[in-house]
Amino acid sequence: MPPPVQYALESWAFPVPLTLAIVFSACLYLRGWLHLRSASVNIIPGWRAGSFLLGLFLIWVALGSPLAAFDEELLTVHMVQHLLLMTIAPPLILVAAPVMPLLHGLPRQFVQAVVGPLFRWPPVQRVGRALSQPAFCWLAAAAALVAWHVPSAFTLALQSERWHVVEHACFLGAGFLFWWPVIQPWPSVAVWPRWSILLYLFLATLPCDILSAFLAFCDRVVYPAYLSTPRRFGISALEDQQCAGALMWTCVTFVYLVPAAILTTRLLSGRSSHEDELVQSELHGMVAPQSDPHSVEVARRWQVSLFLRPSTWL
Repeated sequence: MPPPVQYALESWAFPVPLTLAIVFSACLYLRGWLHLRSASVNIIPGWRAGSFLLGLFLIWVALGSPLAAFDEELLTVHMVQHLLLMTIAPPLILVAAPVMPLLHGLPRQFVQAVVGPLFRWPPVQRVGRALSQPAFCWLAAAAALVAWHVPSAFTLALQSERWHVVEHACFLGAGFLFWWPVIQPWPSVAVWPRWSILLYLFLATLPCDILSAFLAFCDRVVYPAYLSTPRRFGISALEDQQCAGALMWTCVTFVYLVPAAILTTRLLSGRSSHEDELVQSELHGMVAPQSDPHSVEVARRWQVSLFLRPSTWL
């Protein structure tokens, strides 16, 4: 066994709390998804459930797998964690239209007594509308990216386990906020025209490009903590930094290009407004097959009467 792999396995401790949280979230989603299918409400296809599970698994890989044993030794590993938490896992989870299955996965009495009134409470609705504003989502993601890569903040997270957890939580939360206006899962409502999301994605690449270019082309090690770590992979701290910058540059560019290309294709396809509404409804998981009146009624009852008012929550 290669020495780095042996070290990772020896220093790795199975993350019980994180694993339980991931498993619980997966079971809750699957319970709600199966409940919808048992009610003949085929509004969330199987690939969306698979996307949700994959997103959860990537969060576990970033935070709980043996990979995490190297984040204090290699900046490249830290960058992989950052990309998984902020750029890859959140869109996979949001594409799965998670709100409805998670609500259906909870006990119905709990949803009626606690969740429904909470989501209909005006202060919560105002906070939800504020948090879902694209400008706020963009600023939150940019702030998290820039702030945690300031050398002093980065070093603090390396030296303190608590701040390390806070850093990861900021990356994950900022990732969900950033991708929310792009994917617009139910029950979100678009507040900007769809073409503006192209500008949103383009502007989002600028902080990433600046930071990654700085790391890739800087002739000194930006984070001195990596100068004193063991070099188990035979690369210097400066080479590790350049690799991390190049990885961030290419990965972010590719990931942001995918939704931009999809959105551009749809904007240029010349769909009628009616067709656009159907596509939007299908993507958000809000339409049941019209050939099944029972499905339509179940979907309407659970979406509007029981839980939320989709047109007013966000």
